[in-house]
Amino acid sequence: MKLKSFERKRVNSMNKKSNFKRIRIAAALIAAVAAIIIAGVNTSSVFAEALSKVPVVGNIVKVITFREYTVNEDTYKADIKAPAIKGLENNKALENSLNEKYLKEAEEQYKAFMADMEYIKEIGGGHAGIKSGYEVKTDTDKILAILRYNVSTSNSYSETKYDTVDKQKQILLTLPMLFKDDSYVKMISDNVKKQMLELNKADSSNYYWIEGIEKDPKMISFKEIAKDQSFYINPQNKLVICFEKYEVAPGAMGHLEFVIPTEILSDSLVSNEYMK
Repeated sequence: MKLKSFERKRVNSMNKKSNFKRIRIAAALIAAVAAIIIAGVNTSSVFAEALSKVPVVGNIVKVITFREYTVNEDTYKADIKAPAIKGLENNKALENSLNEKYLKEAEEQYKAFMADMEYIKEIGGGHAGIKSGYEVKTDTDKILAILRYNVSTSNSYSETKYDTVDKQKQILLTLPMLFKDDSYVKMISDNVKKQMLELNKADSSNYYWIEGIEKDPKMISFKEIAKDQSFYINPQNKLVICFEKYEVAPGAMGHLEFVIPTEILSDSLVSNEYMK
């Protein structure tokens, strides 16, 4: 009897090891397939187009690199990536319009770079460079926020653009639609200037073109935000107001972002659906 009991334990132990081994093999296969999909999406526009026809399962596919342009010569460098949003099954019109916009931006940047490169070569040579891509700033159950950037590495030119999408309602959010009326312009502007003053007081190298810091009235360029000011909603459900390089401060300050406290906006918000 003891021998049979021992034999049963040995068989059970072997079965457990066999099951564990099968699980490890399955996990490895899944990881390998996932790696192939990710690599394919990022390196082949044909693959990306094919993948777009595959039904989206949950929130697996959100933003992919749809197309990439690269130039890698001695003094000429270009790295341009066009994103694409996938999964807006209830609003394909929005998905297509955003993706067409992203692709058009990338194509225009590439064509402009190639024209500049050929011109520089014709006049005797020189340097030209561009880096353009995207960053997912927010990806929650509710919000998808994408930053697109375009930076010339051969001069000081740069630009940023933001899109914020409600993934549940599948709509593109704008700043005015979040508020009851235009009173948000002054509220946000006053808070941004308050933050600028505090940052400058803490460190004088934080310099902005606003009253209270800039001594020359001709240099006071920021008085209030635009009604359609660049923005996004961060993962903490806070409104982030964004400024281009040179828009409100010297170029050395770069692109600027200011998180706006929700409590100062609560009375003017249409709802607290997005900002808490």
